[in-house]
Amino acid sequence: MKPEDIRSSRAGEASRQKTGYWAYVPKPLPPELAYTSVLIKLLDEAARALGELAGLGRTLPDPRFLVRPAVRREAVLSSRIEGTLSTLGDLFRYEAEPQEVAQQADVREVHNYVIALEYGLDRLASLPISLRLIRELHERLVRGDRAPPGEFRTTQNWIGPPGATLAEATYVPPPVPQMLEALDAFERYLHADTDMPPLVRLAVIHVQFEMIHPFADGNGRIGRLLIVLLLVHWELLPRPLLYLSAFFERYRDDYYRALLEVSHQGRWEQWVEFFLRGVREQAREALDSARAIIDLREKYRALLAGRRTAKIAPDVADQLFVNPWVSAPMIRDRLKVNFRTAQKAIGDLAQLGILTEVTGQRRHRLWRAQEIMNILSKEDRGKEGAAS
Repeated sequence: MKPEDIRSSRAGEASRQKTGYWAYVPKPLPPELAYTSVLIKLLDEAARALGELAGLGRTLPDPRFLVRPAVRREAVLSSRIEGTLSTLGDLFRYEAEPQEVAQQADVREVHNYVIALEYGLDRLASLPISLRLIRELHERLVRGDRAPPGEFRTTQNWIGPPGATLAEATYVPPPVPQMLEALDAFERYLHADTDMPPLVRLAVIHVQFEMIHPFADGNGRIGRLLIVLLLVHWELLPRPLLYLSAFFERYRDDYYRALLEVSHQGRWEQWVEFFLRGVREQAREALDSARAIIDLREKYRALLAGRRTAKIAPDVADQLFVNPWVSAPMIRDRLKVNFRTAQKAIGDLAQLGILTEVTGQRRHRLWRAQEIMNILSKEDRGKEGAAS
């Protein structure tokens, strides 16, 4: 990073270090923003779409059918931005039969995101969003071979093309002493009273965390995970139903460019507009998916009503909305029935076209509810293919 790369001091400044390299030190939040007509319109549309999603979330008698799959989709897409190859189908399959998945390392990394997010949502009952909680999330997210889990970095890191040196980096976050000062200011802002609209505040918090880049690994995933937690913590949503990683992954180049342009050019308003477009699009998409899931569940209930099927068949059908991949041992253990009863229920659902066997094996068989997968993995069509 060169000092001439920083064309504006609105978000922070380049700082020359004793060893000769330049690093970026962000200014404390909040920035002064110009609320253009475009930004105001996007804020209104995003808030309205989010409000509709929140309204749906409050009426759900059993939110598991929407929340658990949504958490897993977020885990897959947030991790994919960082280079993992696992699909939503891989993750569901891993949770159904861990030993059957070939890409174990990638899938375990994605599953760690699920663990961290679910932990964070539970932890909110006893601990507000804070540096302590952020470290606890990181401890559950990353593998120890890349970075000390749960510890802020103690050395300089940087962002750039593969093999880039510190001098060749696209972006160099603040050195450790300034990083610690920035984190302290960041935490104070998380707890501060402000008149800034919550969605705008959420946008500036996300980019500020990425500019501080406090971990040796996992900064992007933690930063995107914080978006979900803050939406729930601030009661903008009653349940974690909105995730922006699908939008960020779909427009990955725009996402990284918009983040970088805040530090390099002070383009706060452009970043906020991009973020609000993401909220608007993903809230609308989440609403469509939720309604499709609710309709499909009712369809399956009607299909099973009055038919001579295994007594647990309706319960198994409901389980498919939590994980569309299923095996007889999985049903046996979850519903506390014997193996033959689990097999009978799966066979009944297969006869009705709800389940399809995907392994072609006589043993260790797995089944998939393709209609559910089609709804959940809209963004991954063409990436998951028939194996999903």
